[in-house]
Amino acid sequence: MKTILLAGGLGSRLAEETVSIPKPMVEVGGRPIIARVMDIYSNFGHRDFVIAAGYKALLLKQFFANYHLISNNITVALDSGEMTLVPSAPGGWNVSVVDTGANTMTSGRIRRLKDWLNGETFMCTYSDGLGNIDIDALLDFHRSHGKLATVTAVQPPARFGNIDLQGDRVNAFTEKVHGRDTWINGGYFVFEPGVLDYMVDDNEPLEQTPLSQMAKDGQLMAYRHNGFWHPMDTVRDRNTLNALCEDDTPPWMDFDAYQPERIPAVAI
Repeated sequence: MKTILLAGGLGSRLAEETVSIPKPMVEVGGRPIIARVMDIYSNFGHRDFVIAAGYKALLLKQFFANYHLISNNITVALDSGEMTLVPSAPGGWNVSVVDTGANTMTSGRIRRLKDWLNGETFMCTYSDGLGNIDIDALLDFHRSHGKLATVTAVQPPARFGNIDLQGDRVNAFTEKVHGRDTWINGGYFVFEPGVLDYMVDDNEPLEQTPLSQMAKDGQLMAYRHNGFWHPMDTVRDRNTLNALCEDDTPPWMDFDAYQPERIPAVAI
């Protein structure tokens, strides 16, 4: 099964980084965040990726063209220049980087990859959100309902403290608020080929008409993920994710436990 990684946007809220590199190449713990997203799928045996590139697509192509050098150790015979790769970790990724247009919106990027999908069920996500999503459970859920599309619903990370007021008196002060009744689009989609019929306009974001129409047609289901999830939309988000890499196992790779208190508050 192929997994599409949407990687073509400008990432304007991370302009200090994305002026020179595409947003998926912004590093989290010394590795591009897109590679961190791929780690999540790879953990469940899904290693066939199609990257929908756009803005600065050449840099993504160059990175993956040389990934075998980046991710492995090397031995070089200095007299002849002969090089031998010495694997440092299990790999096995198959990565296609496809330029889907600098100005194409997300639904258009997916539609332009139709010929890469072989008419099969496929997964899709953004290249800037990390979560300990149980991909096996997500696929089981998708197959159980028989609809065209599944979106992973997540609860937004706590960003602000809460003041509970009783009249003008502060009744309680909570350092972080987790909106337990609030669910948002966390990506990590599963799609049947029929969703491509909803994607007819290169200028249409996936999150607007395509998903809205699928929902109206009763073809969009939500897999609720109660574990860790965090986007990288801002410099603050990047700093938060970097701090989480100090753990031996970052929370997006901890598939056995959910500990929301591990999410630190990091200043810009």
